Amino acid sequence: MYFDELDLNDNVLDALYDMNFETCTPVQESCIPEILKGKDVLGVAQTGTGKTAAYLLPILSMLDDGNYQEDAINCIIMAPTRELAQQIDQAMQGFGYYLNGISSVAIYGGNDGTRYDQELKSLSLGADVVIATPGRFLSHISLDHADLSKVSFFVLDEADRMLDMGFYDDIMTIAKKLPENCQTILFSATMPDNIEKLAKNLLKDPVKIKLAVSKPAEKIQQSAYVCHDTQKLDIIRDIFKAGNLKRVIIFSGKKQTVKQINLALQRMKINSGEMHSDLAQAQRDEMMYQFKSGQIDVLVATDILSRGIDIDDIAMVINYDVPHDAEDYVHRIGRTARADRDGVAITFVSPYDITYFKQIEKFLGKEIHKNTLPDGMDEGPDYSSGGKKHTNAKNRRKKNRDNNAHRRKPHHKDEREEKKSTKALESDNSKTDHSVSNSKKEQAKAASPNKSKQQRRKEQLPPSSNEEKSNKPNSNSTGKGRKKVNDPAKQKGETPNKPVMAEVSTPSSAEKTAPTKKKRRKKKPQRTTIEQPATTKYNVTEVLATSKKKENSLKEFVKKPLNWLKSFGKRK
Repeated sequence: MYFDELDLNDNVLDALYDMNFETCTPVQESCIPEILKGKDVLGVAQTGTGKTAAYLLPILSMLDDGNYQEDAINCIIMAPTRELAQQIDQAMQGFGYYLNGISSVAIYGGNDGTRYDQELKSLSLGADVVIATPGRFLSHISLDHADLSKVSFFVLDEADRMLDMGFYDDIMTIAKKLPENCQTILFSATMPDNIEKLAKNLLKDPVKIKLAVSKPAEKIQQSAYVCHDTQKLDIIRDIFKAGNLKRVIIFSGKKQTVKQINLALQRMKINSGEMHSDLAQAQRDEMMYQFKSGQIDVLVATDILSRGIDIDDIAMVINYDVPHDAEDYVHRIGRTARADRDGVAITFVSPYDITYFKQIEKFLGKEIHKNTLPDGMDEGPDYSSGGKKHTNAKNRRKKNRDNNAHRRKPHHKDEREEKKSTKALESDNSKTDHSVSNSKKEQAKAASPNKSKQQRRKEQLPPSSNEEKSNKPNSNSTGKGRKKVNDPAKQKGETPNKPVMAEVSTPSSAEKTAPTKKKRRKKKPQRTTIEQPATTKYNVTEVLATSKKKENSLKEFVKKPLNWLKSFGKRK
């Protein structure tokens, strides 16, 4: 269908003619008539199908025809990212080139104070079309910078992406401030449960327009390299050796990986740049300008460029890692082969991404061609095994070592237990042998007549049995190894000429042969001498005289400093 067959404003048709737009895409052909009728629309179509023109063209046509409040906000378009908001604003400038008195403003975060003042001024004067990200626009609403009582159109572009970014509450807060007769248009690339919930809360008897399931364009030549992470940069170097350097986007899901890839490309003397959320808005704008104008050949970016970014002449898209969602894969490679052009999409599949890539192939309904690794590189992982088996020799040796170590663990454990048990048995046997040997030694000592002095002293010790200890009432210890002995000489008060040895009864033969658990270390008997206490006599008169002398000496000692102080005062 041609655009002039639709009931669009002549000024809008003139702008389309100047932009060389003649025929409608399927989503435009289905959505434009329903929006012109004033109905709520729920459109499900992938990016790159012309959704921006599908809602902008009928809205601009109706605003130009009149019957809408002047100097007021008549249309609000919500976008998930700053780049998409800027792109919608650029399309607005092109489609509304011949429109008189219709103004627009793009509102998004990351700007300086002058940009914020411009946004505030446009909102206060009543811009007809406001294109904004949810967070920044909600901050203006909370400060009463925008009057939403006269809004006629409310558009949500890439609604599924906004919900993934956590903007559901912000969207509902903005929607509650809109009038009830506001026409709502919602576009999404997918239709999950949260989108259905949002549609039920916002849309009133909507017209559902669902195109075919998201599939990449047929002109995209898809292929993949099954490789390890350490091989990816070498593959990129080999690809760029062929001269395929111009208009390339390399996607990665992590900001840190994007920075590392860009640094590695610059070391290869490749004219590259990076795009991620850590950059300031001015830096992101400058990077997009350089890439669109051809000053940068390769742009390394996160998924912020995977949706809604309209750059027609991108020749190649490289997925440095595999997205975990098949829809994200379609959005990434959808940046190429636009406007009936050919394109190439290459994906690096690591062992950990094989399962995700198989899900993508199942979603697409076909198997993607696997390229062979460049010459001189080691073999990659086995794709058929799901990444579990590695054909690389180094990984194979590591796996064999792990398996062998796992097998040896229970064997070593059994050996350790056996050693412990044998040690315990040996210790028990040694104890029994030691006790037997001790008893034999004692018997030999008792039988031998020629005994040394040390052996005789040992025999004079009291027996160690508890029964004999209990029979001795006066065997109390008085010190280290000394014992009191009942000595008749001590009782009489006589002093013996020689020290008296304690008389000890020797154990009988039956007691000697009796087995004992473990004998204590025998202590040497100490000779005890009884000393007669010395008798001292004291004279009372002598003691009193000495005490008086001490008192007099103390008094003299105390008086000396007092006399000295008195004499010192007299001299002064």
